[in-house]
Amino acid sequence: MNTSSQTFSVIIVEDVKLELKGTEEIFRNEIPAAQVIGTAMTEQEFWLLMEQRVPDMVLLDLGLGGSTTIGVDICRNIGKQYPAVRVLIFTGEILNEKLWVDVLDAGADGIILKTGELLTKTDVEAVMNGKQLVFNYPILQRIVERFKQSVLGESKRQEAIIGYDIDEYDERFLRHLALGYTKEMIANLRGMPFGVKSLEKRQADLINRLFPTDERTGINATRLVVRALELRIIDLDHLEADDE
Repeated sequence: MNTSSQTFSVIIVEDVKLELKGTEEIFRNEIPAAQVIGTAMTEQEFWLLMEQRVPDMVLLDLGLGGSTTIGVDICRNIGKQYPAVRVLIFTGEILNEKLWVDVLDAGADGIILKTGELLTKTDVEAVMNGKQLVFNYPILQRIVERFKQSVLGESKRQEAIIGYDIDEYDERFLRHLALGYTKEMIANLRGMPFGVKSLEKRQADLINRLFPTDERTGINATRLVVRALELRIIDLDHLEADDE
């Protein structure tokens, strides 16, 4: 749909009267191609409206009646029952990043936070023209910050793996130590071709590689794991055991 010349219908779901009125004013003054065909303050009101007329877009607040999960459920059910309907989230949940992830997984076409630039004609038309992952500046800034952190973290990890000559078995050994495995348990892992004695030698070798000469005395498995985490050789967010 090219919204530059066509009108489209919208249902607004918002449980705060003042914010609902303000959102309607935005559509009326800033997005004249949009026809607001209904507003709902509860989930029940929304589904009744959907039975009467299916819109082109639902502008959906996530928090309804004090719950932050109802909006996610509504979004998911819209996708199942009305897959052609666009869903743009307009939410005051400006700190709840897990909720953003949940609603994107539920099929939302974009998220506009109720801060900064708010709702714009550009964002609404982008969604109606088929663009996915439409965000306004505050959430884009957060996404870019996380992206930069992720890339820098992965870069440091690769540098550490190369710099400390870490091979596949070193990584597996350290990762399973971090998960609380004993050397006996690690030796019994499928695809780990080392006995306990060999793993003890590997641990001593890793200590020599990862610690300066004057810090190597008294290093146990726990301190070795902490060092590997500090160097990002293993990733705390991705500690998973191999198939045994």
